[in-house]
Amino acid sequence: MAQDNLAAVLYKTKDLRLEQTPIPEIADDEVLLRMDCIGICGSDVHYWQSGSCGHFVLKEPMIMGHEASGVVAKVGGKVKNLKVGDRVAIEPGVPCRYCEFCKTGRYHLCPDIQFCATPPVHGNLVRYYKHAADFCYKLPEHVSMEEGALLEPLSVGVHACRRGGVTAGQCVLVLGAGPIGLVTLLAARAMGASKIIITDLLQARLDTAKKLGADHTLLVTKDSNEAELVRKVHELLGTHPDVSIDASGAQSTVRLALLATKSGGVAVLVGMGSPELTLPLAGAVAREVDIRGIFRYVNEYPIALAMVASGQVDVKPLVTHHFSLEESLEAYEVARRGLGIKVMIHAQPRDANNHARFPY
Repeated sequence: MAQDNLAAVLYKTKDLRLEQTPIPEIADDEVLLRMDCIGICGSDVHYWQSGSCGHFVLKEPMIMGHEASGVVAKVGGKVKNLKVGDRVAIEPGVPCRYCEFCKTGRYHLCPDIQFCATPPVHGNLVRYYKHAADFCYKLPEHVSMEEGALLEPLSVGVHACRRGGVTAGQCVLVLGAGPIGLVTLLAARAMGASKIIITDLLQARLDTAKKLGADHTLLVTKDSNEAELVRKVHELLGTHPDVSIDASGAQSTVRLALLATKSGGVAVLVGMGSPELTLPLAGAVAREVDIRGIFRYVNEYPIALAMVASGQVDVKPLVTHHFSLEESLEAYEVARRGLGIKVMIHAQPRDANNHARFPY
């Protein structure tokens, strides 16, 4: 095995470095992965630019990366579900498996969960990375490594839709057409939503959403009138949305979600914005609008993989930029500037582990 284990390490705010790190030793229930694709998430950029994301604060150097796929290079003595050479998607959060939340099936709420690139846990933007074998999902031959890495954001969209109860025939409002808003759109369509409207500040993102299957788009400006936006949403849909999903976290979009949702409907809050917001709660409460938060995902990786493998969801158009591991600093700068949608870093030569039918 090559000793090259180049990693992208964040030392402090705006101090991201490429350096060699030791190849990790695995436990009996773990696998060593030769990393392939690692996507850049908005949270990664937050850590890089501000040293924190929500209440998670960087206090010591941390390897970045959590949206990823890789190839099994070594298996622990007790691993039965994987073998060397298997291509896998990596669910980045490994819970304790023993607490109340783990035992009741909500392991994403485990207080001791170890989540890639969430301080103080190292991520997988590195050549070799170890992970719990039962949180690695073998990819079918026809699913590419890039698609495997994109299961992570797609799982967020699937979780948001499941929390909202999206089902066949419903009308859905998605607020924010960034990567999470777009995967939420894809998930809602796959789960049977009959009409989907999506909002954003940037027309280019709305154009992408339209190509991905949005029925209607609504361009919002910082000067937009709130009541007029609510009217436009209802007018474009021809009804009030059954489910509204905020993928922005901005006060204005959360407010719009609560105001536009039909009486008895559901508003799902995905985006993590300011710790405190001013919201029209009285009206939402009086109309029995359920307000539900989400945190990452739980039991949704297999669903996301099935959606991609079956062709129900096509995430490939989301990847707009490609960089090698050695170009990670440049890749992060592109992500910071908001160019394109999903920036993908390749720890191995691009397409090295994809089936021949994927001529990327």
